[in-house]
Amino acid sequence: MSTGCWRIKPPGPEGKFVMTAARRTPNETSVDAARRSGPRRMLNEKQVLAIVPVSRTTIFRLEKSGRFPKSTYISPNRRIWFEDEIVAWQNAVDEFNPHRARGKGRRPRTAGGKSNARFSP
Repeated sequence: MSTGCWRIKPPGPEGKFVMTAARRTPNETSVDAARRSGPRRMLNEKQVLAIVPVSRTTIFRLEKSGRFPKSTYISPNRRIWFEDEIVAWQNAVDEFNPHRARGKGRRPRTAGGKSNARFSP
């Protein structure tokens, strides 16, 4: 049974409106349900940094490139993120390619660890 989600059907043959419980579609996630049910929890920068193990600069770069949820300014000096978007991002990180490269412009790792190419005779 659905909790707190009702749908009003148009008047039937008797001319009365009918209120029925709405059924959730299979592709509806709990994030979507939470988004409709009440206010969204807001996280400040310190709280986001406690959840996500990267630096402020990395969050800024990921956000700028579109790979991290966008922040919202709720006042001139207060920037927040919505918790449900951060959780969705964390779930999506698992879907990334595990064989991705280490980073833009970085050398691939060698089998022996550090490369001593500069010091070779």
